[in-house]
Amino acid sequence: MATEYGQGYGLGSGSGFPGDTGARHHRLPAGLRAPFEARSWREFGYVLLGLPVGILLFTYAVTMVSLGAGLLVTFLGVPVLAAALAGCRGFGAMERARARALLGLRVSEPEPLRLKKQGAMGWMGAVLKSGASWRSLLYAVLQFPWAVFSFVVALTVWAVGWTMLTYPLWFWVFPMYAGQDGLQLYGDQTHRIYLDNPFEIAVTALVGLLFTLATPWLVRALTTVDRVMVHGLLGPSRLATRVVELESDRGVVVDTAAADLRRIERDLHDGAQARLVNLAMDLGLAKEKLREDPRAAAVMVDEAHGEVKTALQELRDLARGIHPAVLTDRGLDAALSSVASRCTVPVRVEVDLAERPASAIEGIAYFTVSELLQNISKHARATAAAVEVWRVENRLMLQVVDNGVGGARAAAGSGLAGLAERLDAVDGILVVDSPAGGPTRITAELPWRNEPVTG
Repeated sequence: MATEYGQGYGLGSGSGFPGDTGARHHRLPAGLRAPFEARSWREFGYVLLGLPVGILLFTYAVTMVSLGAGLLVTFLGVPVLAAALAGCRGFGAMERARARALLGLRVSEPEPLRLKKQGAMGWMGAVLKSGASWRSLLYAVLQFPWAVFSFVVALTVWAVGWTMLTYPLWFWVFPMYAGQDGLQLYGDQTHRIYLDNPFEIAVTALVGLLFTLATPWLVRALTTVDRVMVHGLLGPSRLATRVVELESDRGVVVDTAAADLRRIERDLHDGAQARLVNLAMDLGLAKEKLREDPRAAAVMVDEAHGEVKTALQELRDLARGIHPAVLTDRGLDAALSSVASRCTVPVRVEVDLAERPASAIEGIAYFTVSELLQNISKHARATAAAVEVWRVENRLMLQVVDNGVGGARAAAGSGLAGLAERLDAVDGILVVDSPAGGPTRITAELPWRNEPVTG
């Protein structure tokens, strides 16, 4: 397995919007610069735009569904109801695009319609049976009252904050055009309080500053609810996401099995098979020379005996690569100690398991450690390594550490990426921590499964 060492990671962070190239250093703290950041204004724009969009979605959904439900007594009810749900799915796509543009929220499309029959009837049946259609309808209904609430709260707080903050700039309007001393704070038939002296004006501006600084965080909290609704109601369901993951994992497993079969076939063809063919030819020649030159025949038989030993060793290595006998007989501790003894650097092995996992999980754990130790031998330029295996609740944890040059990464096309895909096929995780200069710490996490009881 070819793993790249000695190279840095291609790390970066950003908001996902054009022009945001990564983390930036600011002199002002986040609380002071939030009112002027583009993200805050995008979120505020999302809230303001949510009200007219909510009115449109709510009006369409309630009108079309009510019309379809009322017409169910006739043959027109089902087509109208299907059209209502299809329209809600279309509005859902619009809302995902709005959330992506203004909130930076990327939500995958829900599961497509599954047409069991062609034609209009098949399409209507698929729309009515689709959970994504009904979730889109639910979003259209729920988004409207929330849009009204968030619009009123956000706009009110924003307007009050900026109005009070800028009060020192425009308080002169009241005595000049309104005939009063300033902004009226309280008033009844006998008594009135105006904000008209320098102290009161300064306090008003200070309170406005607090409102202004708090507004972006309040709007962000409001849009968090929108994020949850868009992600939960307009994205794919958990079941559909899981099905896609399983289909992808199945493809990885099939590709891995095919690659392993090709590797075994290549090793047999280039190794043991070729040696056995040469052995058969040498024995045939020795048989012909047995009567003419027994001494030469004996030499040829002795060479053939050496070929037999070499072929047997290659077959043992090949069998060990498929599934080592020591793993089946004695478990992970002995098997990992065996593979560690063949590493080019000293390896300390610690296995803390009270019982053995299922053979499939045990085999994956063995080959994961074996591949990582091969990488250490070939690329790490390390002088020591360690392998630790333990169990945490229902997870099997593996950790391989070396003091080499570091820089390992699970980039696309690398050996670690292929190993991560194999682990992902069984709901496993591979985490690589390998800064330039080392050390390298690679942690694998596998689901714990007990061996099924047979008989």
